[in-house]
Amino acid sequence: MPTSGTSQQRSGSQRVDVEQALLGGSTYKGVAEQELSEREERFELRRRTLGFFLAPATTIVLFLLPLDLPQTQHTVAAVLGGVIVAWITEPIPIPVSGLLGASILILLGVGGEEGADAVLAPFGSGTIFTFIGAFILAQSMLKHGLARRFAFRILAIPGVGQSTTRVIIAFGVITCALSAFVSNTATVAMLLPTALGILTVIANLVQDKRIENGESLEGFDPTRLRVGFAIMLMLAYGASVGGLLTPVGSPPNLIGRELIEQATGEAIPFATWMGIAFPVCALMFVALVAVLLLLNKPEIRRLTGVTEYVHAEREQMGALSRAEKNTLVAFTITVALWILPGIVALVAGSDSSAYTTVSTRLDEGVVAILGASLLFILPTDWGKREFTLTWGDAARIDWGTIVLFGSGVIFGALLQDSGLAETIGKGSYNALGFTSAAAITIFAVVLAILVSETTSNTASAAVVVPIILPLAEAAGVNPLTPALAATFAASFGFMLPVSTPQNAIVYGSGAVPITKMIRSGVSFDIIGAILILIFLPLLIPVFI
Repeated sequence: MPTSGTSQQRSGSQRVDVEQALLGGSTYKGVAEQELSEREERFELRRRTLGFFLAPATTIVLFLLPLDLPQTQHTVAAVLGGVIVAWITEPIPIPVSGLLGASILILLGVGGEEGADAVLAPFGSGTIFTFIGAFILAQSMLKHGLARRFAFRILAIPGVGQSTTRVIIAFGVITCALSAFVSNTATVAMLLPTALGILTVIANLVQDKRIENGESLEGFDPTRLRVGFAIMLMLAYGASVGGLLTPVGSPPNLIGRELIEQATGEAIPFATWMGIAFPVCALMFVALVAVLLLLNKPEIRRLTGVTEYVHAEREQMGALSRAEKNTLVAFTITVALWILPGIVALVAGSDSSAYTTVSTRLDEGVVAILGASLLFILPTDWGKREFTLTWGDAARIDWGTIVLFGSGVIFGALLQDSGLAETIGKGSYNALGFTSAAAITIFAVVLAILVSETTSNTASAAVVVPIILPLAEAAGVNPLTPALAATFAASFGFMLPVSTPQNAIVYGSGAVPITKMIRSGVSFDIIGAILILIFLPLLIPVFI
């Protein structure tokens, strides 16, 4: 993507090629694929090189330290310390770091007589199958264009395309709604071309306005418009907000919920989660709109051309294809079955035999696999025996996230089963002196946000939640609220391109400088944390 240098020495009214500036390259570049400055390249090289030596050194040093811990806890602490360093510095892919750590633990005898079966058992959790099924459903939505069609349908609502503010809000609503069921990364990657297309229309309007006002176009850069910053950051941050809405919306949700259930025996049904999350997400969305519009005030308010662009794109898509209809059927059935146990609980009560039967048999992982399986059963052309999805399509889902999630659950379970989490919790309680639910919840939220800024959100949940649970228990506090607050906060990470994949995607578009991301991100981190701390403790007693 062109940088500010592409606007060099323009003079008079010579027009800037907006399409080339915004659409002339790839719409997605990962951090490793971006053209980094010399300073950024040096930082990345040093960070990863440091990790190659610091991660194993951390494990060795912790292993050799005379810690007053049982052998199993000592071993888990040493290996986990090295894994956390590897997650932060990324000398090797993050999913590989988790699996490597689990393998080392087995070699060191942590599994006892059962060996690998004991350590790797969490990989058989139903939550893993929830991920697999949800990702396959999302892959079908992306392949056949159903998600893109949904986005354009929202943008076609009368009045939306006539105002930059409404366009920004509309993109936020679309992103939040999709990321509640489709992975945050896939949602942003899918919507980015549409966002860039509309930004191209707006940039041309801004350029026309400057020409009409007799202003020089020297220094005009379509990739450095405030309205562009707002749209791009709305995509990235909106996905994180929407991902909180359902248990399957983001990996930290599932891992945190799984760890909470393991530690407290308190299950959080799909509908209950949505009841708690919806008010928080709604308030966070309002705050997000306010932050982005205040810090990135659009250069132009009234728009012409966006409505026509959306109409042309919808005309080109035509009517729903058979594959889209099949995907919609599979998606609707899956979501209905996910929500059904919560409805039964509301009608018959959570202590009823009906609820017990339904919730046990309609395990979310089983439902996700059933829904995904429909995509291989519903035909698009029966005569040719062609179906909605092929296995080649399914094989392209984000297996790295699934592996990372699995390794995160493994370490969370080991922290719990070995007693290390309880030891850390009691030690933190004695050192920090936390005695109230409020203090522990604040600590949980701040720690989760700080960790998520430097490593993956999934890793943040896997590391922080197992620490918070025994800390709360040691203080005699119900651990549900602080642990759930940590789970929500683990999905934060708005400051840096490396904080979340969706941040990296919009940063890779070239339309958001890192300084703007940091300024908007730190503001939203603070406001989001405050909203979680205020409203989550009020909502949990209502729904649980």
